[in-house]
Amino acid sequence: MTAAPSPGGRAPNPSRERILGRIRRALSDVPPHERPRDHPVPRDYRHTHGQRTAAESVDLLADNLADYRATVHRSDADGLPALLAELLAQRGARRVVVPTGLPSGWLAQAPVELVRDSASLTPHDLDALDSVVTGCALAIAETGTLVLDAGPDQGRRRITLVPDHHLCVVRVADQVVDSVPQALGRLDPTRPLTWISGPSATSDIELDRVEGVHGPRALDVVLLM
Repeated sequence: MTAAPSPGGRAPNPSRERILGRIRRALSDVPPHERPRDHPVPRDYRHTHGQRTAAESVDLLADNLADYRATVHRSDADGLPALLAELLAQRGARRVVVPTGLPSGWLAQAPVELVRDSASLTPHDLDALDSVVTGCALAIAETGTLVLDAGPDQGRRRITLVPDHHLCVVRVADQVVDSVPQALGRLDPTRPLTWISGPSATSDIELDRVEGVHGPRALDVVLLM
């Protein structure tokens, strides 16, 4: 015998109702008119751990990125096209997906086919590409994290998740922050944010690390000085 569906057309779900019941009981003494914004949460915690110079923050970022098994490079603007061409050649990349707003000079020296991001690219299409080259929104020194927000030089989230190799350029002068709180203060929460700490990886119960499960297997980061 099956249970009758609920008035909304769904079959009864005991687990769901048990959870909702606990929430209702926990909120039973809250006035109906009260809203979360009526009780601001104090955010007076530290925004950084210790004091650093700008150069020390960049070094910390590089160390933490490397700790997450990203490969870190440094370059100035004049040397960037040659470095990007070299890194793509080392990967044997022939077809590279790029955001529509990627600076045109970045890949001027790379003998590759550039595939511009577009809504018509399917996951299958992206899986057939060798690399993706993007900029970023911010990079966080204390956590070794790159943050992408789908800006013109970053493109849609899917182009940085499907290809096996991601090459990301960080503008040191204006994109490196010390901490997550500092990053949150500069990011727009309404944008699609992607937080990247090293190549995609996971471990099973025996801690066997497998890379490339949820995103690129290899991550190259260029710190543009």
